[in-house]
Amino acid sequence: MTEDKQGGNPPQPPPRKRTGGKARGGAPNKAQEETQAWEATVAAALDLASRVVHNASPAGPDLAQMIPELPERSLSAQATGATGATAEDGSSGMERMLLSGIVAYERLPMLEIVFDRLVRTMSTSLRNFTSDNVEVVFRGLASLRFGDYIETIPNPSILGVFKAEQWDNYGLVMVDAPLIYSMVDVLLGGRPTSIAASVVDRSFTTIERQLVERMIDVLLRDLSDAFAPLTEVRFRFDRLEVIGRFATISRASNAAAMANLHVNMDGRGGVMQILLPYATLEPVRELLLQQYMGETLGRDSIWETHLAEELRQTDIVLDAVLDEQVMDFATVLALRIGDTLPLNVSPGTPVQLRCGPIPIFEGRTGRRGTRLAVLIDRLLAQEAQAQT
Repeated sequence: MTEDKQGGNPPQPPPRKRTGGKARGGAPNKAQEETQAWEATVAAALDLASRVVHNASPAGPDLAQMIPELPERSLSAQATGATGATAEDGSSGMERMLLSGIVAYERLPMLEIVFDRLVRTMSTSLRNFTSDNVEVVFRGLASLRFGDYIETIPNPSILGVFKAEQWDNYGLVMVDAPLIYSMVDVLLGGRPTSIAASVVDRSFTTIERQLVERMIDVLLRDLSDAFAPLTEVRFRFDRLEVIGRFATISRASNAAAMANLHVNMDGRGGVMQILLPYATLEPVRELLLQQYMGETLGRDSIWETHLAEELRQTDIVLDAVLDEQVMDFATVLALRIGDTLPLNVSPGTPVQLRCGPIPIFEGRTGRRGTRLAVLIDRLLAQEAQAQT
């Protein structure tokens, strides 16, 4: 090996040029690949969200094709839940989030109790209305967007719009075709028929619409009675619609609570749904957040008794005020030791006893033993309360 003529050191080899996607030894850069994958995922999610917001056409590539595949480490982390179990399906967390139509909103415990009361009273009311054996079952309460609900309304069906007068807002009742035809058969004396055979894609007659309107009136009266233990509200029927767009009572993105009821009449029946936007329930939101009927947050008899006992043992300062004078600031600054302040009181002048700025008692000065004392003559606090 030859040495450098000037320094005597062996010649150094030229430095290697590194490419952007290779690390030392030719291995790919994992961190950079994961970062690029996440950037592509976020871009695809934002693009999909913008299409949903602007009501884009559903035609196009599948959601699974729009969202690129994430790195293995990210997929394994998303597929594993809090308990360590692996998700059954192969969808990623981002895909499940975008496909979810459930609106995350606060739970209203008292609203479920209201609909439980509605089911009991409505079963009796419909028996009297139809003179038949009617059973109403509450299938649960769900939160969803108003626009999503309008798109899932079965066709044909009848939508009843009603107004909560005390709340100054609207609600919606959906009656599906099997329940409409079953109710018409029961009220007009028809024989029990197959529901599938009776449901046809046609417009509803005037008689069917009037009978459904009467049934909705029965429902609204029972719904007002169900809310009676919480608050006074009257639900008034407004109109009937058969097209969802004409029954719009809220913005498509607003959240709403939907109660699913199933009406059964000896093998016949159908589904009835009650939709109340959260904007309609806002005036009674605090009442619906209660865990049980009659709950009043912040009221506890044990705590009130304990607080009253501690207040009675609290030390306060009681001042006996002989006289008060208004003096200018220059006179106060000119006062020196030995100066005399004359008081505008005589030996028989009443004296006020104050707790802070509040006058409590009024009395006369005197002597008890070797100390000055005040004899209380009037209770000023009680007189002030009587005047107000």
